[in-house]
Amino acid sequence: MEVLVKRHYKSIFAYVYRKTGDYHTAYDLTQEVFVKMMNSLDKYRDTGKFSHWLLKIAVNHCLDYFRGRDFKQQQRESELTEEALPANEHQNVWNIFHKRLQNEQVKQAVLSLPEHQREAVILNYYNGLKIREVAELTGANESTVKSRIRLGITKLREIILGGDRDETKRTRR
Repeated sequence: MEVLVKRHYKSIFAYVYRKTGDYHTAYDLTQEVFVKMMNSLDKYRDTGKFSHWLLKIAVNHCLDYFRGRDFKQQQRESELTEEALPANEHQNVWNIFHKRLQNEQVKQAVLSLPEHQREAVILNYYNGLKIREVAELTGANESTVKSRIRLGITKLREIILGGDRDETKRTRR
């Protein structure tokens, strides 16, 4: 068991963190995913990659989590408890702040996508799964997955670049 957890923990945590946007929630949900894995090992059929089977458990667990919780309230709590910037005299604080701000904007943009698009984008871009693998995990056909990814990326581009364009328009007036 320990070998399985060590081998797959980082990828499952990364997926869950990208879905939730909150470190502590992701930590808790990842632990729950591994408990579910241990309780379901007898159901695993050696017909595909173990990592895909485990990721499917994580996908379903995240869906259950979002169905049962008020996600917006969780986000507000997360914003209030976010850690301060690390103090390091050798780093440029403004660069750190700017990078974190950009990361936060991307995270919020991803979280603002409709669930199906967010799922497809995260699995494909962040987890590196192929279209076929995303289709298998989500139960959608490949053309639907391609469409969800394309629409999701288009919306992300509009959200992220659109904010910059709006700022440029405001300052030019």
